[in-house]
Amino acid sequence: MQNAAAATDTSRFWKDAQDLWLEVFILFNFLCLTGDILLAHSENAFRNPWEYLPVAFSPAAALLLGAGLLARIRFSNVRLWSALGSLVGWLSLAMGLSGVIFHLDSSFFYERTLRSLTYAAPFAAPLSYAGLGCLLLMNRKVSYRTSSWAMWVLFFATAGFAGNLALSLTDHATNGFFHWTEWIPVWSSALAVGFFAVYFLQTPEPMYDGSCIAVLFLQVLVGVAGFALHAFADLHGPSASLFHNVVSGAPPFAPLLLPNLAILGLLGILARRTQHQVA
Repeated sequence: MQNAAAATDTSRFWKDAQDLWLEVFILFNFLCLTGDILLAHSENAFRNPWEYLPVAFSPAAALLLGAGLLARIRFSNVRLWSALGSLVGWLSLAMGLSGVIFHLDSSFFYERTLRSLTYAAPFAAPLSYAGLGCLLLMNRKVSYRTSSWAMWVLFFATAGFAGNLALSLTDHATNGFFHWTEWIPVWSSALAVGFFAVYFLQTPEPMYDGSCIAVLFLQVLVGVAGFALHAFADLHGPSASLFHNVVSGAPPFAPLLLPNLAILGLLGILARRTQHQVA
C-alpha cells in the first residue's frame, strides 16, 4: 500500500511540475548537443582548440542540471536547483553568443557578403546554447503557475523555429537547393513561426491551440523525413567511409531540431491551457 501511495504521489508530482519537465527537456538537449558538435567540428578536425570547449561544456552542463534535479526531487532543495541552473544558464548564454562571433569570424567578418555568410560555419547554430541558457534563467525567474511562463516557452519555441528557418536557408543554399525537398523545412518553419506569432498579437481562443498542435505534428513528420533523407544521402555519399560522408555531407541529426522544437511548443501550449482552466 505504501509503494502504491508513493507511486501515486510521484506521478502527481511530475504531472503538476511543468518547470521540471522543461528542465528535463533542456538537460536532454545538452546531451544531444555533445554529439552534434563532435560531428560538426570534426569536419575541420578541431583545427581551433577552442572548438573543444562546447564539447566539454555540454556534458558538464547536463551533469550539473541532473544534480540540481536530484537535489530538488529527492531532497526538496530548491535553492541548490536554482543556483546550479542559473550558473549553467549564464554560462550557456555566454557560450552561445561567443560561438556566433567565432562562427561569423570564420569568413563573414572578412568578406561581409551574403555568399560568405552562407558558406561560413553555420552562424546560427551556437544560438542553441543561448536559447537553452535563456530557458534555464526564465524557468527560475518566472513561476510556472503563471500565464507568463507559458508565453515565454511559446516565445522561445517561436524563436527556435525562426532560427531553424535561417539554418535551413543557409545550409541548403550551399548547393543551390538542388533538390526541391530542401525547401520543405523552410516552408514548415515559416508556417510554425506564423501560427505561433498569433499568440503574441492577440489572445486566441482555446480552439486555436488545436491548429497549432497540428502544425507541431507536421514539424515532427518533416523532421523525421529530413533525417531519413539526410541519412540516405550519407549512405550513398562520395566517400567509402560513412563517417566522412556524415561529417562532410548532409548532417543527419539537423532535421531532428524540428521535432525537438515541437516538444517545446507543446509544453508551452499545454501550460497555457492549464492556466486557462485554472482561470
